[in-house]
Amino acid sequence: MTQHPRYVDMNKCIACGLCAEKCPKKVPDAYDGNLSKRKAIYVQYAQAVPLKYVIDPEQCIYFRKKTKGKCKACEKFCPSQAINFHDQERKLTLNVGAVVLAQGSRAFDPAVHDTFGYTKHPNIVTSLEFERILSASGPYGGHLVRPSDKKEPDKIAWLQCIGSRDEHLGAKGYCSGVCCMYAIKEAMLAKEHSSRDLDTAIFYIDIRTYGKDFERYYNRAKEEGVRFVKSKITHVAPVDGTGRHLIRYVDASSKRVEEEFDIVVLSVGLMVSREGAELAQRLGVDLDHYNFVATNSFEPVTSSKPGIYVCGAFEAPKDIPSSVIDSSAAAGVVGSKLAECRWSLTKTKHVPEEVDLTGEPSRVGVFVCRCGTNIAGVVDVPTVVKFAKSLPGVVYAEENLFSCSQDTQDKMTQVIKDHQLNRVVVAACTPITHEPLFQETLINAGVNKYLFEMANIRNQCSWVHRKEREAATEKAKDLVRMAISKAALLKPLSESTMAVNHSVLVIGGGVAGMVAARNMSEQGFQTYLIEKTDTLGGQARHLHETWRGEGVQAYLAGLIDSVQSDRNIDIFLNSQITQADGFIGNFKTTITNNGESRVFEHGVTIIASGASELKPDQYLYGQDSRVLTGLELQQRFIDNDPALENLNTAVFIQCVGSRIPKRRYCSKVCCTQSIKSALQLKEINPQMDIFILYRDLRPYGLREDLYRKARSGGIVFIRSNFDTDFAVAVDNEDLKVAFTDRVLQRMMEIRPDLLILASAVVPDAESTLPQLYKVPINDDGFFAEAHVKLRPVDFATDGIFVCGLAHAPKPIDESITQAQAAAARAATILVKESIEIDPIVSVVDEDNCNGCGICERVCPYGAMHLIEINGLIKAQSTPASCKGCGLCAASCPSKAVDMCYFSQHQIRAQICALA
Repeated sequence: MTQHPRYVDMNKCIACGLCAEKCPKKVPDAYDGNLSKRKAIYVQYAQAVPLKYVIDPEQCIYFRKKTKGKCKACEKFCPSQAINFHDQERKLTLNVGAVVLAQGSRAFDPAVHDTFGYTKHPNIVTSLEFERILSASGPYGGHLVRPSDKKEPDKIAWLQCIGSRDEHLGAKGYCSGVCCMYAIKEAMLAKEHSSRDLDTAIFYIDIRTYGKDFERYYNRAKEEGVRFVKSKITHVAPVDGTGRHLIRYVDASSKRVEEEFDIVVLSVGLMVSREGAELAQRLGVDLDHYNFVATNSFEPVTSSKPGIYVCGAFEAPKDIPSSVIDSSAAAGVVGSKLAECRWSLTKTKHVPEEVDLTGEPSRVGVFVCRCGTNIAGVVDVPTVVKFAKSLPGVVYAEENLFSCSQDTQDKMTQVIKDHQLNRVVVAACTPITHEPLFQETLINAGVNKYLFEMANIRNQCSWVHRKEREAATEKAKDLVRMAISKAALLKPLSESTMAVNHSVLVIGGGVAGMVAARNMSEQGFQTYLIEKTDTLGGQARHLHETWRGEGVQAYLAGLIDSVQSDRNIDIFLNSQITQADGFIGNFKTTITNNGESRVFEHGVTIIASGASELKPDQYLYGQDSRVLTGLELQQRFIDNDPALENLNTAVFIQCVGSRIPKRRYCSKVCCTQSIKSALQLKEINPQMDIFILYRDLRPYGLREDLYRKARSGGIVFIRSNFDTDFAVAVDNEDLKVAFTDRVLQRMMEIRPDLLILASAVVPDAESTLPQLYKVPINDDGFFAEAHVKLRPVDFATDGIFVCGLAHAPKPIDESITQAQAAAARAATILVKESIEIDPIVSVVDEDNCNGCGICERVCPYGAMHLIEINGLIKAQSTPASCKGCGLCAASCPSKAVDMCYFSQHQIRAQICALA
């Protein structure tokens, strides 16, 4: 492989921005902080806080023939000597067992075919540029203003599907999948940033909020005043001398409307980069007609080239959670292929010996982060540093531009050593993301990592008080003072270890459960597969084909056979889980199998318990044989039902049981399944009239091609009003579907031979798994992951993972991907001989405990138990199960329970410091 020169030493660069500020060379570019100008040296990750800068040799004066060797302003002003104009191209040879392509995508460039005047008018911006406008590290410090005159806007419009769902020159025919949600997010954030009653309008074709909890976010946006305008934009024109733009459009009722807006945001789609496509071609990997890596539904992260895998937006347009799941899935598949080589090239990191601080007085060091302008743009950082130096116990204090940068980490390590600091306070952003990084710094300096405290002066201060600089500075002082008071009382904590049981329990014998079980087996782990029914296969038994046309039943038969013949997999049908105990690395699950009780000991648990299709109680379902659900039609395709050939008219009704007050979610699979089924009916009888009645069509991503094929194939799509005047009845033995067409604004009637209800995907309301394993479910009844982006297949309870329909409605390819991801995450535990137990747990003072049992009742993780000690009932904490939430300590009436690292003494010190 070739490593191209960047001309900036990444290890030295502190992302201060002086190089870009002093660079005299400017050229048009959409990604610079100034929105319309890019210099020869620019930030590498413009959407987030600047991390590193790189030099563009094509724009840099130093590299041009006529000015060779001149300028070098960036080198002159760089405070960390990171500029290196002599950087050379390097050839690297890596010996690997597999390759994962994660090239990502690029945003569509509306300047290439400038339909809306993007290059001519500064108040027409892309969605990425609007993100920069809202960003605290952006060109306007997070203030919502118009780029042209820096005035606060009154009205902002978002135009959807720019570069997507469009087969005209330069655009792409697919749906980019992410644009609807990010437009809604931007509109809501814009309202929060505005000091006025900001009018936000999203002009759309279909609102595609198909993901988990997306529909709830969409509903919330409507409730908070975001306007959604189904429309066709005919013209965007500047209003002379005002900086505003006139948008002419045709609305859902076919009326011509004109509106003026201060800012027009183009919601641009995702595309494969030229470099990504060229790399895939060099590697011999097949691409589809849009240049995404070609995969199939049953091996969604496997490319056409053996040993090469793909994840993220290089496989198809997708959002962050899906990309994270993809990456884990690719790691899981690679892990199953390279299991025999595990640990063969592993290197052990040298950890400095921890300094013994017994009897030493507290020596507190304080590091206050500017975080670019995120903090320093609001908080007077030098004043906070000066204040920290005056506090008792503080022997050192300084400010840093970016405390999380590698060069600052190295500097902090040396400062800790030089000043013999034994307590460290960092005043920066959130400990959720950055605490482990700073704890690693303490470890490198030989200090116990639990002698560390963070003060969140970004999320809890500068971000929420951006208009109150003096008050924000005073609050930052208070937060730092409280953190120092706690830090002075911190004690070294040690992590205990516990042996890991190297087997896995998979709950659910559907496709997700079987794929997870097979992957675990291929990685060398004994697997117990538990299924409550008498057959394997789950909902896939009723699916005919995927949206791509791949036969599901043939795949399912092969999957079942491979699982049943696998020596590492023990299958238990007709089984119910009756009890679950234990913790990460050491679970114990009891099942009832054919009347007998069995107990399994296992290190991890994967929940793939599935979901089911709703059996409707409307539209004559169950009363008339001509009314059936989408899966029941799929079963007729599987059975090759000859009666389908004699149908003259078929009607599909979408969102049956979904997107209603009782179920405020989109079932995700229904639109694509109905379109696919309609095309299959057309193949069976080309003369058949087929109608699909919908609210919003949501064949997201590459599935848009299927939608386009259906439209061109004569299938009629009618946007109907489901709120009023929608009825299904029998009239003279004919089925009659009556509804209001939203476009024509009139009642219509169709008399079909077959009525198909696109019924909701619903969770198992009677499942006892949430209670048994102490894992949460969301408001819709599906299992709730630990974090939608950071840990999308993990539960907050360590060692338990989720995949498939149990997590949320999804098609079979995404269930397979998530199963592979869950297996990969589970393997990170099972590959270890032992695991370290976090010492931030509850501890019980047996002398003060009266055995009331309140702690046991309130613990959400089952970590507290009552046991008998010397004839008395006492509480006992299980460290491996404890998550350190503190509910037990807060609830204990006798104050017998306390928390390591968050002791009552330490918290009281913080409160007293504030008082």
